[in-house]
Amino acid sequence: MTSHRDRQEKKREEALRAIDRATVESETITGSTLARMAQRAQDHLAGADADETDRIEVWGRRIGRTAGLLFAIGLVIYLVTTYLL
Repeated sequence: MTSHRDRQEKKREEALRAIDRATVESETITGSTLARMAQRAQDHLAGADADETDRIEVWGRRIGRTAGLLFAIGLVIYLVTTYLL
């Protein structure tokens, strides 16, 4: 016959295993999602979708996308300093 304390200890151990399992699975999902998003952003800024044989198109996309990113960052800074600070 198992005591009340033994049943509680088994439930506690089972709950801790479930928490550990959920933590490991969420880290895997989050890590892979962030890695995928970072890779997509890197490929986008590098112009990976351009025709590799046309160097002008590749560099044009890289320059344009980098300029757009810098403009967006500058716009956010301007708006924050103008309207929030």
